[in-house]
Amino acid sequence: MLAEKPGLSSWIGRTEVREDRIAPGPAMRLLATLDDIDTTLTENSQLPRLWHWLYFLPGAPRRQLGADGHPRRGGFLPPVDLPRRMFAGGRFSFDTPLLIGHSAQRHSEIVSVDAKEGRSGPLVFVSVRHRITQHGRLCLEEVRDIVYRGHGSKPAAVAHATEWTEPPAGTEARIVNPDPVLLFRFSALTFNSHRIHYDHTYATDMERYPGLLVHGPLLAILLMEFLRRKDQPASQFNFRFRAPLYCGNPFRVLAKPEAGRVALWAEDPGGGVAVEAEAVI
Repeated sequence: MLAEKPGLSSWIGRTEVREDRIAPGPAMRLLATLDDIDTTLTENSQLPRLWHWLYFLPGAPRRQLGADGHPRRGGFLPPVDLPRRMFAGGRFSFDTPLLIGHSAQRHSEIVSVDAKEGRSGPLVFVSVRHRITQHGRLCLEEVRDIVYRGHGSKPAAVAHATEWTEPPAGTEARIVNPDPVLLFRFSALTFNSHRIHYDHTYATDMERYPGLLVHGPLLAILLMEFLRRKDQPASQFNFRFRAPLYCGNPFRVLAKPEAGRVALWAEDPGGGVAVEAEAVI
């Protein structure tokens, strides 16, 4: 099993600390990326939930990048030798809002490295706990799950639907049309050079996807937008990715309130659930 590879499990417990200023510029540019012309964010505004992904970004020089565009493995993250790397999901608890214009610290720790055998071959899950503080107070805790996997077989082409089915009663729904500009802007905002989001030839020929992939964090933020626009901040948020969504193929994000909680999910035109989440209000 891959978890038994010498030295791989020794990454458990490894830590890293980053400091960053929660500058207004990235947040304002994300508003523009989301086509939000109604919200104003300035110094001392509360940073919306999940937008901390715009900060504490890695700054590896080009010479330290691997063929996939990510920093080469074996630094903070363990050197898993499977070619595909994806954001598998996460769990969040929110305490004190981050304030724009102020410095903050992110304390990170590798909490687990687990090897499993999936239907398409070996998988390795790496879980990282991030604790973000500002002015000595805990603002949020995130446990991020990263999955590494083999190439496997090339997925079938994504079918286009001519019309959407009626959503369940009491459910809000919004159709998103992910184009290359949306993916480029989000990659730039998060300094994400993973080539599956902008290099079509690499994504299709090397990683065998049918097209460019929509970013996992972008999908989570789009789900959280239902709550932000209603001024209903979540105290907890959990999500899991089940299937990729692709550039040029519309998808739908949905939200259904359920007594202090909101069920959230994203689905492709055929009704297949790509992301499922739950927020506690």
